[in-house]
Amino acid sequence: MAKRGKRSTAGVVEVPAGTRPDGPVAGVYYIDTGDCELIQDQDNSNGWLLKINGVMSSHIDLADPLFLDFEYMRWIAALVESRWPREQKPKLRALHLGGGACSMARYFHAAYPEARQVVVELDGKLADYVRGWFDLPKAPLLRLRVGEARQVTESLTPDTRDLIIRDVFAGAFTPRALTTREFTAHADAVLAPDGLYVVNSGDAPDLKNARADAATIADTFQHTMIIADPAMLKGRRYGNMIMAGSHAPFGDDPTLARKLLGGGVPAHIWDDAKVRAFAAGTPVRHDPVPPPEPASTPAE
Repeated sequence: MAKRGKRSTAGVVEVPAGTRPDGPVAGVYYIDTGDCELIQDQDNSNGWLLKINGVMSSHIDLADPLFLDFEYMRWIAALVESRWPREQKPKLRALHLGGGACSMARYFHAAYPEARQVVVELDGKLADYVRGWFDLPKAPLLRLRVGEARQVTESLTPDTRDLIIRDVFAGAFTPRALTTREFTAHADAVLAPDGLYVVNSGDAPDLKNARADAATIADTFQHTMIIADPAMLKGRRYGNMIMAGSHAPFGDDPTLARKLLGGGVPAHIWDDAKVRAFAAGTPVRHDPVPPPEPASTPAE
């Protein structure tokens, strides 16, 4: 992903403190963690793109929440719908780690009208802008919680979510604190027994980061899956892999395979055996070991 450059003052939109924009307005906005840019989609009169610190983050179609412009989001949606078919109208309990423009949360609200969702966003000002720009569903259907994703996850009651989606990036990669075995165990505890943990894993062609993510998820969950396009799976480019872990089997869903192959960027599925073979020999990520306490000096 692009590194953050110097801020540009061109197109800056000043919003009075304590107020929220009434609908999307193109421009650069200062937020708590830097700046974001809202750009109208030139190919879609109802579409808006959101950049955060120079990196493309989200796309929203104001007229159609079921339209997902980013391919990796379509893969996530297909996977979730394979586990919980829409026609069954499940009361899905979802936790989104990483907010952006709340594209996935809007999608699931439209796909599962009775879903209860929480989106965790580190940047409070960004969360407030997004609320104003995109007219998101109100609580309790969708709550935006400002906070650090790991701290929020660790504070939640066990067995209270069906779905957790980790889509948090600082530059090109997810912060390490959200990728370790210890954090993944917290996510596992928050999930219901048949819950689904999904991560967006970004990596370079060496796939070093993806292998570590896969090893850590496979060490935590009984069943795993990877969805990605063939070029990414073969280590030919930088891109995204969608990884998932669960204690319930994924099964062999031909509908899911057809959906993934039929997209603009056809994707393949790696089952649990392939995921574990891919991760073989890669150390599981762990939290840093705290340094030992300094030895106390006996009082004289």
